[in-house]
Amino acid sequence: MSTTLQTEIEASWERYRADEVTAETATPSDLKPLDDFLGALERGEIRAAEPDGKGDRTATRWAVNEWVKRGILLNFSLRRTQPREYGGVTYHDVLPLRRTGDLLERGTRNTPDGTTIRRGVFIGDDAILMSPSFVNIGAHVGDGALVDSCDTVGSCAQVGENVKLGANTLVGGVLEPVEDAPVIIEDDVSIGAGCRITSGFVVGEGSVVGENTLLSPRLPVYDLVDDEIVSGYIPPRRRVFTRFVESTVADHELFGNAGAYKPAIVATDLNDDTLDATAREAALRE
Repeated sequence: MSTTLQTEIEASWERYRADEVTAETATPSDLKPLDDFLGALERGEIRAAEPDGKGDRTATRWAVNEWVKRGILLNFSLRRTQPREYGGVTYHDVLPLRRTGDLLERGTRNTPDGTTIRRGVFIGDDAILMSPSFVNIGAHVGDGALVDSCDTVGSCAQVGENVKLGANTLVGGVLEPVEDAPVIIEDDVSIGAGCRITSGFVVGEGSVVGENTLLSPRLPVYDLVDDEIVSGYIPPRRRVFTRFVESTVADHELFGNAGAYKPAIVATDLNDDTLDATAREAALRE
């Protein structure tokens, strides 16, 4: 199905770019491939990015499916904003919210009063979504994952199996440019409360990220395991936290003798205490 669907989406994209179809002129037949596309996303048949098996670096093991991101953009470009109702609340959007009837039969929980899941989101088996939380179009949330209270999972973000997102965590969305990779959190990662993960950052499998850590390609990662400085990704099985290093502007007269420091990401080996703590927390969720 995905090959045919990809052909239809790419054809629609070319028509849209040539101004042959717009939100005002789109017919039901124009929108049918977009409806099929959203269904395929929700069933996990297609996704915005997926492992490609290439390379030995975390950042090179994922490939972006540009046509999927174009399909998401078409759902905004070829549909009109309409008033909609949900739970007695009127809102205005180009799409309704995702139906969640399939979650019960697959053992997934979503709590009331604020769990918002947009169309085009895949939610795996035995997952937990606490309110309030928001999962945006194109996101892929794996089996056994936890999306905690006040979390946002941005458009096209890839959240692996058995991932724990601590409360008040932002997983940023990356929809445009279509060739850019989304944020990727690989399997068995634990993200502490209050973290921010942005701009296509990749967190390697089995890592544990401390509370209030900012993970961004703009910050250097000091990997103390392999003794190197990298950017844009955390290698697998690391303990991650923020420290401050001296900034190059420290000698500016405005700082006087106080100095100036900038945040940096530190990645070390996982220790037994960290693994025991995350295992105990996982046991509480079962």
